[in-house]
Amino acid sequence: MLRFAVIIVVSIAVIVAVSACSTLSIINGLTPSDTYVATTNIKYGTDPRERLDVYQPQPAAGLKAPRDGYPVVVFFYGGTWNSGERKDYRFVGEALASQGIVVVIADYRLYPQVRYPEFLKDCARAVAWARREAPNYGGNTARLYIMGHSSGAYNAAMLALDPRWLKAEGVAISDLAGWLGLAGPYDFLPITNVEAQPVFFHPNYPAGSQPISYASKVAPRTFLGAAATDALVNPERNTKQLAEKLSAAGVPVTLKIYPRVSHTTLIGAFARPLRSIEPVLKDVVKFVGEDIAAQ
Repeated sequence: MLRFAVIIVVSIAVIVAVSACSTLSIINGLTPSDTYVATTNIKYGTDPRERLDVYQPQPAAGLKAPRDGYPVVVFFYGGTWNSGERKDYRFVGEALASQGIVVVIADYRLYPQVRYPEFLKDCARAVAWARREAPNYGGNTARLYIMGHSSGAYNAAMLALDPRWLKAEGVAISDLAGWLGLAGPYDFLPITNVEAQPVFFHPNYPAGSQPISYASKVAPRTFLGAAATDALVNPERNTKQLAEKLSAAGVPVTLKIYPRVSHTTLIGAFARPLRSIEPVLKDVVKFVGEDIAAQ
């Protein structure tokens, strides 16, 4: 036990000291591979970026498959809409699959290949794929969620709140059992982040690009999490404000503000060496597990 604790401390120290890319490599290097079954590089569209990976719970890990299938979470990573690879988030797939959730992690087209709203169309296609195909991986599409971190949480929010994107792929917001946003930008005009500015045609922002504008009673059950102090995405303006607006509209909202994480370690807390920082994974799994009782 002591040796394991030392490994965790050393791992955290190293992770803090290295770049983001190296950090993800280290985290994934410490992620077990015997808690899930992965099916990778699945096409959900024609573009090379329209690919996804599926993580299924591994029954041998001690999980008993529900008679009606596992809940399904489609996860979109962040990266200011200009970077990111699904393979870097294996630790998220493992974390959720090890808790009895079928996980779909999708790539989507990024800037400069595309700008808003093209990446939302990709994300909607990935969700439509999951709704069609998840039963082939042990999933229950009546328990379908979308989830994202940072700019990926923006994508998830737009799909969950603005019906245009899913409708174009034959899916309705009412088909979702819920959605989860971690450290997402939901109300961010005017854009001060120079990397994000060209994605949204700064300063000529397209109308209707802010998730906060679509907070209404038709939204599905919502989980919103954020770091108490976030230098990249203001949790007061974004997470808390969206939670208030959705709650006022009568939407069931779970709001979690975590004092011991940053913008990046909020999602990093899914990794085994970092889970003791904050119970982000535990809270997410609890929210997903409560869907049957909420119906």
